[in-house]
Amino acid sequence: MRKSLLLCFLLPILLFLASCSSAIEPIVIDTEEEEVVVEPEVWEIISIPESTQRAGDKEIGKAYLFSGDYMSSGIPYAVYVGAYGQDNENVLNRTGDNAVITHGYTAVTAPNGVRVVAPNCLNCHSAKINDEYIIGLGNHSDDFTTNRANLEPLLTSGISQVYGVDSDEFEAYQQFRKSIIALGPKTITKSMGVNSANKIAEVLTSHRDKSTLEWNDTPFVAIDNEVIPVDVPAWWLLKKKNALFYTALLRQDFCKSFIGASLLSLQDVAKAKEIDAKMPDVLAYLESIEAPEYPFSIDNTLVAQGKPIFENKCSSCHGNYGTSNASYPNSLVALNTIKTDAELSNHYTTSTEATTYFADWFNTGYLGTDPNGLVLKAEGGYIAPPLDGVWATAPYFHNASVPTIMDVLNSKNRPSLWSRTFDNMDYNQTKVGWNYTVEITKLNIKTYDTTIKGYGNGGHTFGDELTEGERLAVLEYLKTL
Repeated sequence: MRKSLLLCFLLPILLFLASCSSAIEPIVIDTEEEEVVVEPEVWEIISIPESTQRAGDKEIGKAYLFSGDYMSSGIPYAVYVGAYGQDNENVLNRTGDNAVITHGYTAVTAPNGVRVVAPNCLNCHSAKINDEYIIGLGNHSDDFTTNRANLEPLLTSGISQVYGVDSDEFEAYQQFRKSIIALGPKTITKSMGVNSANKIAEVLTSHRDKSTLEWNDTPFVAIDNEVIPVDVPAWWLLKKKNALFYTALLRQDFCKSFIGASLLSLQDVAKAKEIDAKMPDVLAYLESIEAPEYPFSIDNTLVAQGKPIFENKCSSCHGNYGTSNASYPNSLVALNTIKTDAELSNHYTTSTEATTYFADWFNTGYLGTDPNGLVLKAEGGYIAPPLDGVWATAPYFHNASVPTIMDVLNSKNRPSLWSRTFDNMDYNQTKVGWNYTVEITKLNIKTYDTTIKGYGNGGHTFGDELTEGERLAVLEYLKTL
């Protein structure tokens, strides 16, 4: 894989990030003592190359994603329904026993024939906004602030009392139980609305042999309890990407990465191969998902004003939109350029026993050495994402630290501590994002504290040089993407 490193020296000579200074020549400052030369700022961007992906059938992939058996261990069906009741909303239009289970869970048949309920991909990759359920929208209301293993003893006790510890039902529940116990204390976030996906992957791989994928009760490497929060990106952006995750960490065969969700309950590599054969269909479905249209009124006069500003200030990294000039550069922007919270990027570029194990697990184990292999490559920095449907994807930045796009475009107004209602109707059409309240102290789990390690909201200051009117015009244009 070739790496193309572009050093961008200021607009309009080469690529730049979002919006940058218009100065080209070095600035000379005269003083009585000496002449000070201020060199132009260097913009460092890596272009991520494209990889060929396997083709599939989107309709088959949709059915498998909604109701397939990529999970194979879970809570016995009768226990789940008895504890949580039936959900008759059925937003996925599923049939059979899945018709009465909430969209984030699926009833599947365990290898021993027991019907169980387990979480599916839509748990994190779908959400409501303006009371509309949108498949592929990152779950912006998830709550990882508690140890999810705390309820395991009660659940285990109930299942063992109903069925017995030697029952098929308890056996079908066992792997799910082991995974929850391992994940619970190590995936706790400091606030609602952020996700621990990166840490979930690290914990699950630490318990699985890289070649056989079989579970080991004792982890192969120690994983600490520190969680760096992430926002869940929208699925409809996948078709434009040459790498996965905000750090562009996973490359080449995307289908292999989807198996990661199955590590919660997977038996071995034989089952992984069965799942892998169906993942090109899932990819085809994900690539068919389109960004949702903005549901409110749009000022077309402002749109016309905002489009050239965006194209001049933002498009070289975030791409062009429309039918005639659509493009997306797949730019990985260095930390010294983007200057957003560095903890997530640094975690994977800092050599530790855990990160070395994690990279080796992917690159030299089954997922990396299979004919359709996955490559984990940490180069530092963050991908400048496509902005299709950006209006729906609040909060913003890789760690969900900024509540509105207006605040993205004006770093001086970003709140240090803020909270939102988590009501999907509580949307701010002017600022494009969530209504929020500025807090003085952290009140509860709904308060986002940007002073915490990994939760910072600094950087990406390129919009600061715009006028208020220009920001409003750009915001209006972004609503149309």
